[in-house]
Amino acid sequence: MTQDKGSKEILVVLGGGESGVGAAILGKDKGMEVFLSDAGTLADKYRKILEDEGIEFEEGGHTEERLLRATVVVKSPGIPPYAPMVEKIVDKGIPVISEIEFAGRYTQARMVCITGSNGKTTTTLLTYHILRKAGLNVGLAGNVGKSLALQVARDPHDIYVIELSSFQLENMYEFKADIAVMMNITPDHLDRYDHKMENYVKAKFRILQNQTPEDYFIYWLDDPIITDQIRAIQSEAIRMPFSEFFEPDSKAYVDNGIVRFEGPREVWDIPRDKLSLTGLHNLYNSMAAGLSASILDIRKDEIREALEDFEAVEHRLEFVAEKNGVRYVNDSKATNVNSTWYALESMSTPTVLILGGKDKGNDYSEIESLVKEKVKAIVCMGKDNSKLLNFFEGKVPVISDTHSMEEAVKECSRLASEGDTVLLSPCCASFDLFTSYEDRGRQFKEQVRSL
Repeated sequence: MTQDKGSKEILVVLGGGESGVGAAILGKDKGMEVFLSDAGTLADKYRKILEDEGIEFEEGGHTEERLLRATVVVKSPGIPPYAPMVEKIVDKGIPVISEIEFAGRYTQARMVCITGSNGKTTTTLLTYHILRKAGLNVGLAGNVGKSLALQVARDPHDIYVIELSSFQLENMYEFKADIAVMMNITPDHLDRYDHKMENYVKAKFRILQNQTPEDYFIYWLDDPIITDQIRAIQSEAIRMPFSEFFEPDSKAYVDNGIVRFEGPREVWDIPRDKLSLTGLHNLYNSMAAGLSASILDIRKDEIREALEDFEAVEHRLEFVAEKNGVRYVNDSKATNVNSTWYALESMSTPTVLILGGKDKGNDYSEIESLVKEKVKAIVCMGKDNSKLLNFFEGKVPVISDTHSMEEAVKECSRLASEGDTVLLSPCCASFDLFTSYEDRGRQFKEQVRSL
């Protein structure tokens, strides 16, 4: 679509959540004609922001004529590319971009971008913690923190640490990560990607596009999907892989209980038992964050201190309470099978496991051996638990069918004995019974505390 010389650029924002409202404000500040459209109902706080900013918006549906006047559209990551309105916009030749792509056009800040099927939130928050503790002018954005576009518009920083989902990466074209971090890739969101793993992998690897020989790529060396894809692509970035134990290419690894980091300018280490976050998955998170900080020339003593005092992320292996000698752990953020694998791997006591929710095409065989080894009972919790019941029937001593958090927690309390752990690690999205994984985790904590 061409734009008349001298005419005002028209920005249409699809979706009125954190990213959409931030993009609308940035567009306004850059002198664009801005219109925000949301098919649903806006949250009160976002409606008020738009009203206070004088930004025109609609909710409860799309006015097609208004949307097709756009010269550029910023699309919420939650809206799939096959949504009818998006297809009409694309057919008209109007560029559709992400909020991250849009924001990146108006800042020269350095970008530390973190993706992966699991661990990206913890790694993002841990990296941000290290950088902020070291005194850098750093912002937190993407799936956590505030909208990148809003920060670029109203609260600019020298560096941004950004958690990027595959959905956000779909509509990024010119944006460049100075440091790209990929934690792992396992099947997730396949319903969005035509149930083809290769489509999901390609979306994740968009994080490497536009990187130069001065940029860095940090990744898990032992992930076969990542290593296979690396062979198939051309990337000029400096590679900084990490692994559990020493391998010839590793830049972070464990040697006799010591985590060694081989940064671009110095080698340093920290005892593994000094890391504030425990478990194998958190070892990888700490390695990725430590390597990112090393690239940014943060002193090793400052990195060590930050790795030692970081507090765990809510809803990720979060200890809730001990009741009658039973530990209750909230891992509601485990929305895919691989996340639950890491949670189970960290369990050292007999476990009563809560599974269930909106199945995204899950293959539960990945956790089957760990379930047989560590789980004494499974409590299924969802609107329809038939797939879980059919798969795990006969593979654990007890399996129960429940349909609310209250019912599930009461059943776990009945099944668990002193010394056991009750683990909410659902493997599934939350949207059948809950508004979000946070809502699911908070309801779990409320029910546990009321036992």
